[in-house]
Amino acid sequence: MRYLIALIIAGVVTFFLFLGMQALIQGGEGAMTEPVKGNVLDFVRLKKEETVQKKERKPQKPPTPKEPPPPMDSPQMQSNDLDAAGGDFDFSANVEAEVDLAGGLALESSDGEYLPIVKVAPVYPRRALSRGIEGYVIVEFVVTKQGTVRDPKVVTAEPEAIFDRAALDAALKFKYKPRVVNGEAVEVAGVQNKISFQING
Repeated sequence: MRYLIALIIAGVVTFFLFLGMQALIQGGEGAMTEPVKGNVLDFVRLKKEETVQKKERKPQKPPTPKEPPPPMDSPQMQSNDLDAAGGDFDFSANVEAEVDLAGGLALESSDGEYLPIVKVAPVYPRRALSRGIEGYVIVEFVVTKQGTVRDPKVVTAEPEAIFDRAALDAALKFKYKPRVVNGEAVEVAGVQNKISFQING
């Protein structure tokens, strides 16, 4: 009897389950077939066309330069770096003003006379420097129309033949403003210059 009652209850429960499932299925089909109520609006966001404006850059004018500094005066004298290898001596070679044989100065400051522009100090001979020999040389030369020195020669030397070459080499590097007569440059012969060689210290 117990088994029979259990079967009857199970059959009734199963029957109601099938009915409920059928109702659910029918309700779902109706929901799918019903049209959608209301309006659906689709929003599409469009990007605005971006316009690129090209700006032409005009080259800026450079600032006007300031007034240039005044030119520096060129030095009237040039000096050589003297290499006195082989001895710890402090020496000097002096270039003195032009003199003539009759005495007095051959350099005048008027009448368009020649003027010294560059005087190069001579190189002190190493042999004389190492032996402590001092002296001087008077050289004579021609100042050309271009202001250069031509045909230098030794007039007097003390001591002899020691400083001659150094004095002549230095004289060839001298520069002058040439003598001007009637608006034209002329040569000046017989110009003399005394170059002294002394060791200090």
